[in-house]
Amino acid sequence: MPLPMPRFHEDARAGQLQLERGAEVADEARRYAAEHRVRPAREDTLRIAAFGIDVQVAFCTPGASLFVPGAVEDTQRALRWLYSHLDRVTELVFSLDTHRAFQIFHPAWWRDAEGRPPPPLSVITAADVRAGRWQATRFPEESLAYCERLEASGRYVLTIWPFHALLGGLSHALVPAVYEASLFHALVRDTPTHFELKGEHPLTENYSVLSPEVTEVKGQKVGEFNTRLFDHLMSFDRVYVFGQAKSHCVLSTLQDLRQHIERTDRSKMGRVFILEDAMSPVPAPPLDPLPPALDFPRVAEAAIRDFRAAGMRVVRTTDVLDV
Repeated sequence: MPLPMPRFHEDARAGQLQLERGAEVADEARRYAAEHRVRPAREDTLRIAAFGIDVQVAFCTPGASLFVPGAVEDTQRALRWLYSHLDRVTELVFSLDTHRAFQIFHPAWWRDAEGRPPPPLSVITAADVRAGRWQATRFPEESLAYCERLEASGRYVLTIWPFHALLGGLSHALVPAVYEASLFHALVRDTPTHFELKGEHPLTENYSVLSPEVTEVKGQKVGEFNTRLFDHLMSFDRVYVFGQAKSHCVLSTLQDLRQHIERTDRSKMGRVFILEDAMSPVPAPPLDPLPPALDFPRVAEAAIRDFRAAGMRVVRTTDVLDV
């Protein structure tokens, strides 16, 4: 039977900013573990990871610079799923998009001929840079090389995002209700939460938790595949994936998971479970005509179909978690 919600949980808090209630969560964790006889995670025979991708204020809280419409409801569903299956979720793994002011995808990195920064959601191509429409404020040769390498990958072109998930700022934090859930899980199951930072190198985007969009720029290493995290995730019998955004960081992470599983051990593909109702795409920009690559909802749905065809499981938070 599903476990009940803890006493401190309220759905409405999923979209609110607040200080975490550490003492209240800890008191409830002691009571809850004893009343429901929840075993420590180390005793699990079927080991399940809940992998939350960028469930941060920057993307999930109304008013944040990159709020994804639908994220609050996604968080509510993810929290209900987590609390209901707390006795079977062995570990929580959270990625944290982690940025600074001067990175290649932020406005401070670029200027036009009049010295103005690009507005958010501008697209900067290698051709734009070569033509002088946009000039890098630092590392100009490397910036052009990055745009060229990114476009050659066929995955994205450089998009300028509003300042977001800045290290030290409020938008970098986990959604407070999710942080309380991570603390509650840690105390009830007697196991720490795994946090993974990504996205700090200034010369590359890092949608995927597992690898940056470009790993080398003009002979300079700017990132690599995170084999340590991949091996950790694949040490579980199941990995349930949720978070934001379905069209960007979740999609890119799942692509990396799929490709690395295909290169190493295809039998592990079925370990990945996509909680499709606990993630939402970035809305398409208001362009007419709309380039297919920028129709983010369509891109996300097509990717989910491909992941299912590859052998990943696509499920919902209301599905029975069979053992």
